Amino acid sequence: MIKRNKAVISKFIIHKVGNKFNEATNVFSENLVTFDEDSYRLMQPFLLKPFLSLTESYRFSHHADINLNEVNNYVSQVFKDEATFVDVSKHLVTHLYEQSNSAQIKTGDVIVVLFEGIEYREVSTRALGIFKIENKAEFFQTYLEEDSFDVFVQKGISTKKVDKGCLILDSQDDEGMTVLTVDNNNYDAQYWIHNFLSIKHAEDNNRHTQVYLEMCKDFSENVIKQEFGNQNQSQFLAKTVDFFKENDSVNIHDFKETVFEEDNKKVLFDSYKNEFEEANHLVVRNQFPISEAVVKKQKRSFKSEIKLDTNIQIKIDVDAPDAAQEYLERGYDDERKMKYYKVYYNEED
Repeated sequence: MIKRNKAVISKFIIHKVGNKFNEATNVFSENLVTFDEDSYRLMQPFLLKPFLSLTESYRFSHHADINLNEVNNYVSQVFKDEATFVDVSKHLVTHLYEQSNSAQIKTGDVIVVLFEGIEYREVSTRALGIFKIENKAEFFQTYLEEDSFDVFVQKGISTKKVDKGCLILDSQDDEGMTVLTVDNNNYDAQYWIHNFLSIKHAEDNNRHTQVYLEMCKDFSENVIKQEFGNQNQSQFLAKTVDFFKENDSVNIHDFKETVFEEDNKKVLFDSYKNEFEEANHLVVRNQFPISEAVVKKQKRSFKSEIKLDTNIQIKIDVDAPDAAQEYLERGYDDERKMKYYKVYYNEED
């Protein structure tokens, strides 16, 4: 999660990347772009907006030596000597071109940018941005000819969203430089993150919090809902959110004691944790500090709804952990031969 209030573009260049599978070649620029005021006013937020709400960060990786990671090596050159910016930008495009090993990899514009004044974790730093524009938007252009206006269609870069982009911060920890990335055209999961950038998730509190919450969400869907029903699932999700809001850190023993009343659910949770780790090739930490930013973001995906076959839905607020148990009653009507939910309330909104 960055702040762009004081960020400025200090260097900016555009190239075109081809596709070696289709024999489409690269086209390189030799000079930096000089902005007019209107173009700059649109470009800076267009490039940086996708990273404002990101909580997940990455680090460069390589199976043998991190110094052999191409993007890590090229970006390090720019941070050491900004005079290498143009040459490095061409190397980055060539490296991206080498990853186009199938017909579905799209050609497009590649924008390489050096930013100053990016704020990350309350520290101002430089950042190198690499953006690939794969889709052009059509728009109408009007013009005056012989005292009458006419119209024709042109294609250009839409200011709504970046197709693919990464921001590499001149900020290091024990794992290396911080990398933030977005991919809104995720037609090939390997192409951008694995083949081009070759990055892995950072082992930080954001990551630990996100993985734990994802595991809880899956557990609610695959175990609680299947074996104990929708109402129990809603209660579990609400209690999970409440635990993460009320505590500064997670201890798995405290979590289970708070969220589960029955011992058999604790056993099921432990068993599912092992399955989740094995299936996703990761380790879910038993103890870690909680990231508030991740909880706030992930909570939106904790949808607690009971969908009935009578076209009625009951939505339960995950911020109210006791509501489902206190104000929702489930039963069976012998006369109608149907299940029912009884909802208690004082007033309607």
